[in-house]
Amino acid sequence: MGLKGSAFLAIWHDIAEGQHGEYIEWHTREHMPERLSVPGFRTGKRLHAPQAARYVFGTIYAGDDLEVFRSPGYLARLNNPTPWTAAVAPSFQNFLRVACERVASAGAGDGGCMATIRFDFAQPGAEAALKQAAQSLVDLILTLPGVSCVHLGIARNEVSGVRTRETELRSAMAEKGFDAVILVEGSQRAGLEAARPEIERLAIATGTLAAPVVALYETAFSLTSEDMQEANRQVRA
Repeated sequence: MGLKGSAFLAIWHDIAEGQHGEYIEWHTREHMPERLSVPGFRTGKRLHAPQAARYVFGTIYAGDDLEVFRSPGYLARLNNPTPWTAAVAPSFQNFLRVACERVASAGAGDGGCMATIRFDFAQPGAEAALKQAAQSLVDLILTLPGVSCVHLGIARNEVSGVRTRETELRSAMAEKGFDAVILVEGSQRAGLEAARPEIERLAIATGTLAAPVVALYETAFSLTSEDMQEANRQVRA
């Protein structure tokens, strides 16, 4: 499967106490299938860290390109939430959602866990230098024990910052943003835990990234646009 396309939408959040079960059912049965039916959405991965103090849940949506994440088809869904979405949305807490341009990848397939590492730029104008260093950086990270694939994205807040009806349903939030994020997949959490210090060191050594914020997750559920097409064929049959 992997993350197909040239962009991804990265989401981190918590869910109010007592609402986790309902959120998981909604996200699996309605929300992710709805998103993967939007033209240009390719892959969805729900991330879960039950013991985390913050950002217990995450989602990564891969898209053909950045424009998918402000396309008419996607905005129509955001501005016309289903009744189930309207019921679940108020339980969201500490919500952070950012569209990212994927500038480098290494490895293939899907890991059973993922580390998301958010960074600020080390200095103004670091984006151009990061793009030059990006492929070498992810290639180095891929060589670390426990790592199966790596993706580096640069935040494009102008794409994902549009206010919609779904925005209004969630409580007001002001989570700190970021400039770049590295997604690192592996077979087990322990392997990514062990690799984490070296991943951070390699990223900071480029001279372009600073202030890492790490979250470690299990990959709880995955879906692709091909899955949705096959499900629709079965329904029609």
